[in-house]
Amino acid sequence: MTDWATRPVDVGPSRWSFPPPALWPDDDVVATGGDLEPPTLIAAYRSGIFPMSLAAMPGVMVWWSPNPRGILPLDNLRVTRSLRQSAKRYEARVDTCFADVIRACSDPSRESGWISDEFIDAYSTLHRLGWAHSVEVFDRTGTLMGGLYGVRVNGLFAGESMFYRQRDASKVALIGLVDLMRHTGMTLLDVQWQTKHLESLGAIEVPRDRYLSLLREAIQTGP
Repeated sequence: MTDWATRPVDVGPSRWSFPPPALWPDDDVVATGGDLEPPTLIAAYRSGIFPMSLAAMPGVMVWWSPNPRGILPLDNLRVTRSLRQSAKRYEARVDTCFADVIRACSDPSRESGWISDEFIDAYSTLHRLGWAHSVEVFDRTGTLMGGLYGVRVNGLFAGESMFYRQRDASKVALIGLVDLMRHTGMTLLDVQWQTKHLESLGAIEVPRDRYLSLLREAIQTGP
């Protein structure tokens, strides 16, 4: 895969202010309102917050900071022998078809699908500005079989969603992402919530205050 050598475009300050962590409730939802403009999104990720729509609040932007938070320590990625063998059938690339990846992740037939056209437009803009990235996995015929996308801020990669069309393709994308993060000196892979699937790959849960500490280090020391 290629590197993330291009620096992102400075998006400037957000016109919105998120409440400080001391005022966040124990609940995962910490704020509502605002917009999905680039300055708002980058300010949110720098603060440990991300947006996700909520069926119970249609038309309202909802901002989350899960407690506990799911992360995948880069040295904790579990790659089984069978997964290593499976990975040989694929080629991982970065930022070659972001639009295809986010569209696949937004498939409305997926359980608990939440990625609307509004989110696709917002993250596609972040991609054009150099903040959002995708890792794509192709089979030997050059067909897209899986991938993931998320937002990079210095040493943080905030994973948003992944998909697969063939066995292990999304896992191979994750392997590629971790390799790229290690190569570029990044330190924090945020997976939002720990799931059984992510746990099997090495994801763990940490308290919110621990996540925010790791986030500060990633933002300050990242490339």
